[in-house]
Amino acid sequence: MIGIKGMGGGGKTTLARAIFDLISIWFEGKSFVENVREVSKGSLSGLKELQKQILKDVLNDQSIDVTSVSDGKYMMKKMMCSRKVLIVLDDVDDIDQLEALAGELTWFKPGSRIIITTRDKQVLLAHRVNFIHDVSLLSNEEAVCLFSRHAFGREIPVHGYEELSRKVVHYAAGLPLTIKVLGSHLCNRSEPEWVDTIERLKTIPLDKTLKRLELSYNGLENDQKETFLDVVCILKGETKEDAIRILKSCGFNAQIGLSVLEQKSLITISTTYGLGFHDHIEELGWNIVRRMHPNEPNKHSRLWIKEEIEDILVNQSGTEATTSIKLGYSNLHPEIIMKGLIKMKDLRLLDVNGDASRKVDEGRQYLPESLQSLCWRGYPFRSLPNTFQANKLVNRESKISKLWEGGERKVFNKLKFLNLSSSKLRTFDLSMTPHLEALNFETCKNFAELNFPVECPSLKFLNLSRSKVSNLNLGMTPHLESLDIGYCNHFVELYMPVECMNLKVLNLTGCKLGFCDKIKKLPEEFGSLECLKVLDIDGTGIGCLPQSIYQLKGLRIYGSREQLELNGFSSMTELIRGVFYRVEL
Repeated sequence: MIGIKGMGGGGKTTLARAIFDLISIWFEGKSFVENVREVSKGSLSGLKELQKQILKDVLNDQSIDVTSVSDGKYMMKKMMCSRKVLIVLDDVDDIDQLEALAGELTWFKPGSRIIITTRDKQVLLAHRVNFIHDVSLLSNEEAVCLFSRHAFGREIPVHGYEELSRKVVHYAAGLPLTIKVLGSHLCNRSEPEWVDTIERLKTIPLDKTLKRLELSYNGLENDQKETFLDVVCILKGETKEDAIRILKSCGFNAQIGLSVLEQKSLITISTTYGLGFHDHIEELGWNIVRRMHPNEPNKHSRLWIKEEIEDILVNQSGTEATTSIKLGYSNLHPEIIMKGLIKMKDLRLLDVNGDASRKVDEGRQYLPESLQSLCWRGYPFRSLPNTFQANKLVNRESKISKLWEGGERKVFNKLKFLNLSSSKLRTFDLSMTPHLEALNFETCKNFAELNFPVECPSLKFLNLSRSKVSNLNLGMTPHLESLDIGYCNHFVELYMPVECMNLKVLNLTGCKLGFCDKIKKLPEEFGSLECLKVLDIDGTGIGCLPQSIYQLKGLRIYGSREQLELNGFSSMTELIRGVFYRVEL
């Protein structure tokens, strides 16, 4: 069994048909079953009809009848095991379809080939299909060739239409369906009609492409649909880790949700570029959000267009329909932004890029009580509103020097992710955030004291780099996985008891550790950190590493060439980006 997986309109069927036509002569029976998803769900007898089609094609007997799906399975096992067959199952989207049409390899004679096309990789994995081919989008050269065949009946554009053809191909972004539809649509049309079509595509997506792509969206569960719309409209380019934190804060099962979207070819996840998707997938998401009220953005569930958001905020025309907002850098005064949020009673996600230097009236703050994830870069207020109770807070480069108005001590029972990097905060008490999972005080130049009055069993990620913290006792964080104290030049003491067995990443970059001789080297007990995978000692005073560290398999150590050679790694060092050296045990 061979799987061909890709997004809707991506050429899976074309590829399967080409393979089928090329090799079918070598088989004793063959059947190309189109539109499996549509036929199987179109009626109660859909799967039975498909079984009947395969049996008739392979056995070349039009008199065959199938009375039920279970009867069809029995007949296929009994009647096809002696024939080397070639079967294509096109557009499969459910494991039940595969179980009915190609349940086991033993149904077929050795040498048979079952080719399955799908948008959903999970269907193939669940059926234990070991050979899966991802269909790539067309290169620019391939796209021009395909477009020219449909528009001009030749391999290259006709003279005078080269630039117009390039613009059409650029819009299609390598998607074969769009290229074919537009090529056929523009065939034998005048130049003004070409120009008009291209201009129209800038604001009105190609309906036929969107309908084909929307089949994948329709196959999602309701919460996965909401996740998809948040990703497309709000979270483009976010790292997987940040996206999971945001979605999790908003009540979604983010891990499985993103995995499903990726398996259905709706999104891509890259360590370099974060969350991404095809341009037409983006158009699909935008179209779904807008189509109920195309000319009334204040009634859209997601807002991401700066001009629309500013108009709604200035006129205070927001509604309860809006759940998520992403506002790029805006000249709107922060008080106007907050006042414009008053009618958005169900707003759960707010992402604002502001200016911390704006003068504000501390008493005129407002954030909706429904807010679950807040990211406000350049937050200009010195504290948060007393009503704030979100699950995720990111206020980078802010003026925050205390969490609550009047310095009131209030517990964040819901807060799981806190990022106050580059803020004015000086101290923080972790008893105020009993369920915190990630804490980031990076580049908080005034931050000097992190208190652990109680155990913090949920805390997994802690970043104090470039702060004034001088000592840290990790005994109260038994499940900590990542610690960054890079460039903490006031650091004196780091206590890491055996309870820190879950630590995976330790970054000491540029941390001179110069105030206490005893931590110019790491303790011998360091080798008990069995989960540790990354250790960065570049720019520190650490010389010889403890002998116990050599038993940590898979550990990557970053440091200067001198540091690594001092520890006997001269033949194993690898220069990374021309800046520092790495060795992997």
